Amino acid sequence: MKNISELTVVIEKSKDGWYVGQVEEITEAISQGTTIKELLDNIVDAAKLIFNSHRELIAKVNKGKKVKSDKD
Repeated sequence: MKNISELTVVIEKSKDGWYVGQVEEITEAISQGTTIKELLDNIVDAAKLIFNSHRELIAKVNKGKKVKSDKD
């Protein structure tokens, strides 16, 4: 499996000075930060949580089935 090395984050600065961002390719990944660096760190964490949640859901759906992953 190929690693994802590039995603698009749409960033806006709110009226109260916070940076708010959303990953275009993972629309559920939304976060904020007081700096762009903090926002990007937070959005990476959000994306990881979403990926882990999806893995858990898929594991439940595929329980008892023979499934091959890139780790095999």
